[in-house]
Amino acid sequence: MGSVYEVLSERGFIAQATQEEEVKKLLNGEAPVTFYIGFDPTADSLHVGHFIPIMAMAHLQRAGHRPIALVGGGTTMVGDPSGRTDMRTMMTLEQISANAGRFRSQLSRFIDFDGGRAIMVNNADWLLHLNYVEFLRDIGVHFSVNRMLTADCYKARLEKGLSFIEFNYMLMQSYDFLELTRRHGCLLQIGGDDQWSNIISGVDLVRRKEGKEVYGLTLNLLTTKEGVKMGKTQKGALWIDAEKTPAFEFYQYWRNVHDDDVVNCLRLLTFLSLEEIGEYARLTGAELNAAKKALAFEVTRLVHGEDEAKKSAELAEALFEQPGRSGTEHLASTSIARERAEAGIGIVDLLVLCGLSPSRSDARRLVAQGGIMIGGERAVSAEQTVTAADFRESELLLQKGKKTYHKVVLQDS
Repeated sequence: MGSVYEVLSERGFIAQATQEEEVKKLLNGEAPVTFYIGFDPTADSLHVGHFIPIMAMAHLQRAGHRPIALVGGGTTMVGDPSGRTDMRTMMTLEQISANAGRFRSQLSRFIDFDGGRAIMVNNADWLLHLNYVEFLRDIGVHFSVNRMLTADCYKARLEKGLSFIEFNYMLMQSYDFLELTRRHGCLLQIGGDDQWSNIISGVDLVRRKEGKEVYGLTLNLLTTKEGVKMGKTQKGALWIDAEKTPAFEFYQYWRNVHDDDVVNCLRLLTFLSLEEIGEYARLTGAELNAAKKALAFEVTRLVHGEDEAKKSAELAEALFEQPGRSGTEHLASTSIARERAEAGIGIVDLLVLCGLSPSRSDARRLVAQGGIMIGGERAVSAEQTVTAADFRESELLLQKGKKTYHKVVLQDS
């Protein structure tokens, strides 16, 4: 078994750990370690914000350790206040159960569940049947309110108001660690760095109740160089589910990341060797496009499979890098006079002209719903204007929804 802790550290995953030297020994030792990462099913798909813990889980499994993917069917009934300025929308048990049911198939793209090499459990199995008074006497007695109020996940909410139901979240997550230690011999909890307070509370609870040492490890969040969370698009979150974010749109997101972020994303979101990534890190200027293509292909391959990654790469090249050549000749097209494009044409008028919308009102609706892309970028306003500067080699690609493409061609008079 390799030094997986160093691998995670070198790739930029690790933020902080309880008893770091002990965690290193644990993960770099010969004995497999059972660890867990929690995923609250607040939506019907995982999204890019989950990528870092999923990839960390995959690295650790490849090193011989056993992941537990904990679906928070119980904790989602309460809602995690971490990183929130307002209370989460309350969800029904039916909504939560339906969402949780989709997570295993999505995680299976990264984690091998065969033969018990990884397991998935739902904390609804123990949280939803607790006796409240017994829970307070058995678990709540070990928590100091004064100490809890110093946690970042609560401090940020105190000014606007922290509900009592959210205040229980830390106890519930800590209890998860205790249950997983008892049921599955779990020794390590891993989560985003915004979960640090919850994780150390769980470590402390297990020590108090079981008299044994367990550990916590937090991961850096997926952010740009400026510290802004990645994975947000004009349409919203970047989802793993192809029905919510099609493979080609997913590919294009990574193909267009900022130059400053591409190498970090290669380290965190792919299994390319650090030596190969180091070669990409030496590239500058237009040469960095090779690194962006590698990033887009590798991440799309992990999420959507080899075939979809190849199709997306080929389509992107045909549409944006070789307009007018092979790959686009089969697309429906509309010609407009260069003079008209130079003067500017509204996107609403252009959609009607190309037959992508039957009326101006329908075109406005499509744009408002995020259903139109112009040259690979989502249209953000019905007032947007397309000009000749948006064309590449006299061609511009319009996309309606997931599968409808239309080529606009400049025509000289």
